[in-house]
Amino acid sequence: MPGLDLLLTNLLSPIILAFVLGLVAGFIRSELELPEPVLKLISIYLLFSIGLTGGRELARAEPGALLGVFAVAAALTFAIPIVSYLVLRRFGRFDIANAAAIAAHYGSVSSVTFFAALTFTRAMGNPAEGYISAIVALMEWGVIVALLIARVAKGRQVQAARIGAIVADTLRGRGILLLTGGMTIGFLADDAQWGQIAPFYEHLFRGILMLFLLEMGMTASRHIRAYAGVGRFMTAFAILSPIAWGVTGVVLGQMAGLGMGGAFVLGAIAASASYIDAPAACRAALPEANPGIYLTASLGVTFPFNMLIGLPLLYQVATWLYGAG
Repeated sequence: MPGLDLLLTNLLSPIILAFVLGLVAGFIRSELELPEPVLKLISIYLLFSIGLTGGRELARAEPGALLGVFAVAAALTFAIPIVSYLVLRRFGRFDIANAAAIAAHYGSVSSVTFFAALTFTRAMGNPAEGYISAIVALMEWGVIVALLIARVAKGRQVQAARIGAIVADTLRGRGILLLTGGMTIGFLADDAQWGQIAPFYEHLFRGILMLFLLEMGMTASRHIRAYAGVGRFMTAFAILSPIAWGVTGVVLGQMAGLGMGGAFVLGAIAASASYIDAPAACRAALPEANPGIYLTASLGVTFPFNMLIGLPLLYQVATWLYGAG
């Protein structure tokens, strides 16, 4: 069966096996660990590499082809946190702070899931459009949307100075800075200049991503052990929400004119939940929210689900839509 073959192909790929090895190491409480400075360096490399290669593709793209894609991304940036907040409030009975904090995580983007989706679709022979990395930078603003929802819902006056501070903190974030800066550099570089740095930023990417996923597996295992603490509703939300938004992203990507690989990656972006940038923003803006809920849900449930099941599922949806399956 094509769907089963696709699932096996994903599960047996070196990148996913590195994540699984990290899970095993975490569950058996292995002494294996990567030093924090090394992890920061790897994260910087991955984000900067994606930005650079995305900038190269952005320079070659037709401006008219980008309008539909960015319109879809902007719609998802608002829709995901707003709908998530309403569902969590109405059906999950969460208070304002916790509903907004969870919505901020699911409205933002997991860079690691994005990296894995890019690599997966390349391995399947359907690489995404390079400029898709610009979508990640845009959809990081979902955090701001969720935090503004919380302020309005609490009846606080939404002061321009406070909004400006939230925006400034978001722009100073590592993800947006490296992606947008890298895209600018890649956009301006000519072929000769790019050729001098391409071996480092293109050829080493998958190997370094494997090291990062090894660590992410160990980190996720620590949160998986505590997943019962988020409750049955939150566990269901952490699985069903990524499926719903992921399929929506794939469909909208096709409507916007993306190729099969690009639509799949857009779906993966929509399905992902942040656990790096969003927690910092929520701790500052919503200190009363419970990190045990939003971090465990995003990192302990959604992230491993997406890596092991979500990505092949969304790729299968893309093959159906594009008639490739």
